[in-house]
Amino acid sequence: MTKKNRNRFLTKVKRAIYDYGMVEDGDRVVVGFSGGKDSVTLLYSLYLLSRTLPVKFDLSAVFIRTGWQMDLPVLENFCRSLDIPFYVVETEIAKIVFEDRQDYNPCAICSHLRRGALHSKVLELGFNKVALGHHLDDVIETFFMSMIYTGQIRVFSPFTFLDRTGITMVRPMVYLPAEEIVSFVEKENLPFIVNPCPANGFTNREVVKKQIADMVKRFPDLKARFLTSLQTFDQRNLWPDVRSKNKKKR
Repeated sequence: MTKKNRNRFLTKVKRAIYDYGMVEDGDRVVVGFSGGKDSVTLLYSLYLLSRTLPVKFDLSAVFIRTGWQMDLPVLENFCRSLDIPFYVVETEIAKIVFEDRQDYNPCAICSHLRRGALHSKVLELGFNKVALGHHLDDVIETFFMSMIYTGQIRVFSPFTFLDRTGITMVRPMVYLPAEEIVSFVEKENLPFIVNPCPANGFTNREVVKKQIADMVKRFPDLKARFLTSLQTFDQRNLWPDVRSKNKKKR
């Protein structure tokens, strides 16, 4: 990748960091490192930015081993090449989800368990921030999944402080669409591993992802306009809260 294209990519990460105050001087940041394209790109981007940003922060990677066979040496060697500490947390999440629980919605419980394991390790290490590799496509998919499957208009925040743990979760890649991340991985020749979960590709998110892809074909600016709508959202443009009005009548 040319220096110009790399800088263009990193500028979007940097802008998200500045817009939401994601990283401050002296922060100890852990990347939730699954080894997929998104988390590898996030770790590498933060590594590059750590050498140029005026704020100084520590950077480490934590991998949650869920129980499936994965090529960890690939991830270990990558972190070693960047001189980034790499930690592995052993769990039995795969067994719990697919054997013990046999849950009809494995993604929800798996995500909950992985998040708990990650936060426990972060607290053990004494770090104060967790960086996750969610990107713009994840934001859009979460919005439509919430609306379609739960009847709510909700989406995760770029910056979330967790009262119970004192940990702050940040998502520095929320301005980047998935296709730019895929291109970055290819052009930078970054190593990654494929998600071994048997549910991968057969989830509700996959259904929504395909629907969004169809919309993008018809409306090429959809992702950019969605991001703009989030940044310029005005509560007054939605209906008033029926529940609050009913309470007043009582």
